Amino acid sequence: MIQPLLLRVHPHDNVAVVANEGGLPAGTVIGAGCVGAGLVFSEKVPQGHKVALQKIPAGEPVRRYRVSIGHALRDIEAGSWVHERLLQMPEARSFDGLPVACERPVDLGPLEGYTFEGYVNSDGSVGTRNLLAITTTVQCVAGVVEIAAERIRRELLPLYPNVDGVVALEHSYGCGVAIDAAGAEIPIRTLRHISLNPNFGGEVMIVSLGCEKLQPERLLPVGSIPMTAGGQPALHTVCLQDAQHVGFASMIDSIVSSARPHLERLDARRRQTVPASELVVGVQCGGSDALSGVTANPAVGAMTDLLVRAGATVMFSENTEVRDAVDQLTARAATPEVAQAIVRELAWYDQYLHRGQVDRSANTTPGNRAGGLSNIVEKAMGSIVKSGSAVISHVLPPGEKLRRDQRGLVFAATPASDFICGTLQLAAGMTLHVFTTGRGTPYGLQACPVLKVATRTDLARRWHDLMDVNAGRIAEGQISIEQAGRELFDLLLDVASGRRTWAERWRLHNALVLFNPAPVT
Repeated sequence: MIQPLLLRVHPHDNVAVVANEGGLPAGTVIGAGCVGAGLVFSEKVPQGHKVALQKIPAGEPVRRYRVSIGHALRDIEAGSWVHERLLQMPEARSFDGLPVACERPVDLGPLEGYTFEGYVNSDGSVGTRNLLAITTTVQCVAGVVEIAAERIRRELLPLYPNVDGVVALEHSYGCGVAIDAAGAEIPIRTLRHISLNPNFGGEVMIVSLGCEKLQPERLLPVGSIPMTAGGQPALHTVCLQDAQHVGFASMIDSIVSSARPHLERLDARRRQTVPASELVVGVQCGGSDALSGVTANPAVGAMTDLLVRAGATVMFSENTEVRDAVDQLTARAATPEVAQAIVRELAWYDQYLHRGQVDRSANTTPGNRAGGLSNIVEKAMGSIVKSGSAVISHVLPPGEKLRRDQRGLVFAATPASDFICGTLQLAAGMTLHVFTTGRGTPYGLQACPVLKVATRTDLARRWHDLMDVNAGRIAEGQISIEQAGRELFDLLLDVASGRRTWAERWRLHNALVLFNPAPVT
């Protein structure tokens, strides 16, 4: 006999989520001592979807996460399936009258004594991987660079065993764009700061075509490039249109030979024991379902709190997926100035969407809805819990890089697109990524490890060699949110020290996607 599993976030919620694999059939009776005791299902409710715990009259709010995620378009009887077609989505929360810097978590004290084995850079930052990156100024050179990178992997990397890999920073920017328009600075600074990510050890290689708008000196101006121990810029630039290149092989030879001194310096590096406070972690969700907000994301939130207590930096992002929780963000701001910065970034993004004649409701996907998320309000309430409970210490505009003194919990303002968000978090200085998914996605990044967390046991079982952690055990009562958070925290330190994630084992990664709000010419 199936034991019904209903998950209710807050006692005042009038819906609960079905956690059973395959859902629950009509006629299911909820036994005594369980959420919804005495409830009889009037229809089948799929896994991840909501069931009404009581009658919800037309026009009344449907409450999940203690907030209204919509108003009933008709009477919804107790035991009924509650889905997006029955709800009227509420308007976005106004930016007026928000609570400001008024919530403080219980002070549990610092977490001391936790370390990982990382690569210490000359600027004091610490990488979790030791990678050679090849920056491209324009998409035109991407094919050439990838062939050169593959040759470096095949011919040179065996000679430099302490180098973890070669990353070709391919992107779609550089020419055919209004490069001086408002907003054009975002993709430029994004690519600049990715090129200087701590996982690249301060070594910079650039491959340019020659005629593009984004010239090397504009991408990486004098003063932005690290220096070698000998006092010289750790930079090589290869321009494919230079007269010295006669034929395709000449271009490849030039890139490969330029890589040698960088590989030699990287190979001389060794991992060192450093405090956990040197971690810079990005958290994100993709392919979300209604279980994301009760299993994987709360586990990540518990992990986030542990990292912040250990002095580390954690970035959460995804503008449209926190927009409906703006009052929670401003209340947790460290100062009124941080609260103002949160509003500034979210208001800018509202205007950006308005120019495109869409609003935040365009965020949710068919997969989100199939997984039980009725609208962006419900999705946002489940997304924001990845940030844990710590105060928000800093706000980072898209493409900007964290300073060494910007630690703690950071709101890095990014679009919600998995690939754009990951790209911008890399630019901010992320050295390790935690990614939750309910529907499943093979997402990965070349520039840093991605640790993937499944919201459901059936996903973790089917994708056993893609998911690193199964948070579905929370729904099944096998592990608490706090225990899962501690498990993630410990695993994160191991991964930071060199343990490979599934995505790394398969060399699985997505392309960089630069956020360009400026016109394309």
